[in-house]
Amino acid sequence: MRESDLTDALQWTPPAAAKLKNIPFFARAQARQRIEALARSAKLEEVTVDLVEQARLEFGQ
Repeated sequence: MRESDLTDALQWTPPAAAKLKNIPFFARAQARQRIEALARSAKLEEVTVDLVEQARLEFGQ
């Protein structure tokens, strides 16, 4: 993975950001990283609620 992949911030839709805030604070940073990794692997420029839900199902939460 390129260094820029880790530093380039992705846009989050307001509903997706709200779902992220529902994740406990101690797990939120890791969840954000995993969700953004999914978005980047799918070549998406924006994180949507659907992607957050996909991540939740994929990661078993």
